[in-house]
Amino acid sequence: MGHNDIMNTAEDFADQFLRVTKQYLPHVARLCLISTFLEDGIRMWFQWSEQRDYIDGTWNCGYFLASIFVILNLFGQLSGCILVLSRNFVQYACFGLFGIIALQTIAYSILWDLKFLMRNLALGGGLLLLLAESRSEGKSMFAGVPTMRESSPKQYMQLGGRVLLVLMFMTLLHFDMNFFSILQNIVGTALIILVAIGFKTKLAALTLVIWLFGINIYFNAFWTVPAYKPMHDFLKYDFFQTMSVIGGLLLVVALGPGGVSMDEKKKEW
Repeated sequence: MGHNDIMNTAEDFADQFLRVTKQYLPHVARLCLISTFLEDGIRMWFQWSEQRDYIDGTWNCGYFLASIFVILNLFGQLSGCILVLSRNFVQYACFGLFGIIALQTIAYSILWDLKFLMRNLALGGGLLLLLAESRSEGKSMFAGVPTMRESSPKQYMQLGGRVLLVLMFMTLLHFDMNFFSILQNIVGTALIILVAIGFKTKLAALTLVIWLFGINIYFNAFWTVPAYKPMHDFLKYDFFQTMSVIGGLLLVVALGPGGVSMDEKKKEW
């Protein structure tokens, strides 16, 4: 079987998968995407005093401001999740969750940790795709006025979301010299480039979903670690952040790469 035959078979499988799941995939994608915010909001409730004391001890801001920080995170994340899942005021929910990401990036000094910063940016990429999905092409203040398709903000949101999503995979690259690591790096790099430029996008994104889900279950199995150990919370945080990126990739699979992509340009050639 030649290379083209393998690609055609894989694309046929991806198309069949989309046909079977098209009614459910966007809902699953949104649930996965907001899962890290949902988990973190619930954690703020159960670890109220620990979070407040950490912020107070780090910034010396006093109990009042530290409590305000916890309240903003608690209600900001849970209310945003409810709005996204109920499909009400999704754009406002996305902007609110963007604000939560920015607030936590500063408060937890993530700005100086490249790995966590890239993961937060990838999470922002998922929200950008959700924002693009919620944006109705036909509803604008210039409705009825012809516009150039390429200038649609939605297309550039999808491009930005795809590019930011691939940052998650850059944190998974290993620079070991064993065969498995080299193979994983080569295949993973090829797939993230395909998603970023929008070529064979749905197939590449679906492959990344399967790969990332397997890695997540294997390496971030927080349920195997006793809850009282610090590693439990660390793995749990990683697990749900990864699930959110999987949600963003599922949105790419469900909606396609958008107008600013090689897949779209191929239709014009």
